[in-house]
Amino acid sequence: MSLNKKSIKNQLAAALFSSSVAIAASFSGVASAAETFVTIGTGGQTGVYYVVGGSICRLVNKKTEEHGIKCTHSTGSSVKNINGIKAGDLDMGVAQSDVQFNAYNGTSPAEFPEGAFKELRAVFSVHGEPFTVVARKDSGIKTFADLKGKRVNVGDPGSGTLATMKVVMNKLGWTMEDFKLASQLKSSEQAQALCDNNVDAIIFTAGHPNGSIKEASTSCDVSLIPVEGPVFDKLISDNAYYAKATIPAGMYEGTDVDVTTFGVGATFVSSTATSEETMYHMVKSVFENFKRFKKLHPAFKTLKKEDMVVNNLSAPLHDGAVKYYKEAGLIK
Repeated sequence: MSLNKKSIKNQLAAALFSSSVAIAASFSGVASAAETFVTIGTGGQTGVYYVVGGSICRLVNKKTEEHGIKCTHSTGSSVKNINGIKAGDLDMGVAQSDVQFNAYNGTSPAEFPEGAFKELRAVFSVHGEPFTVVARKDSGIKTFADLKGKRVNVGDPGSGTLATMKVVMNKLGWTMEDFKLASQLKSSEQAQALCDNNVDAIIFTAGHPNGSIKEASTSCDVSLIPVEGPVFDKLISDNAYYAKATIPAGMYEGTDVDVTTFGVGATFVSSTATSEETMYHMVKSVFENFKRFKKLHPAFKTLKKEDMVVNNLSAPLHDGAVKYYKEAGLIK
């Protein structure tokens, strides 16, 4: 059977096209295989945790072509994030320093019923988080003790706020029955509940300025309540992950004086399931773009690298973090 020149030319073109498609598919498969997808558990969208996760992902994803890591962040809370890491649903997360301590050491069975999570790894600390009480001005609440017998949102289930509130209540000898109402609304719902007069006060362990508290202070008449006294002094002295804290005057509408309280630190955590290489590039992306990171939220403004690698960290440092910190001269 004879073939004319046009037919031969068409067959050659078809063969070349098929080969090109096969080669492209092959390279595409290699690229996909080299990609690493990570998910960071954060907090409610009005809080600073959400910004922490989003900021880390933004800096990591700028260099995806170099290291192959694609980062996403999801809503969550301290306890949920650590339990999510343990279950393999999350790769990393943001958590309060006291929650990190309790998870690693197994000292809070209510939040971590399976006991100590020894595979938990610290990466770095972030901003401070004052234990914050916001009350309606018409509620008669002037001190923390005045919360007894009132309608109080004590924190979202699985949140660090609720975990810390339970510690405080235990020290005071209180139970949930001591409140007229102990609601457990999400952080995104509590400002409206306060201004709608559904609760008298809300509790929130949070970085400042905080969107939820700002919403409450601009929508209705509220006050920030001091959290102080011998019980809280002892709580601080007995636990290295707690420290005295101050919410500055003028931070929120209606707050004309500094408000004294105590607080924890926000920390970035992972586990041994995350590879050294992946964590190395995650940390490098943040610390080598540190000026930009600090501009992504007012709570990051005073951060210092040398403090972030040691403060508020209870679990051992992740190997990937150690590798970068040594390389950068932040630890020996």
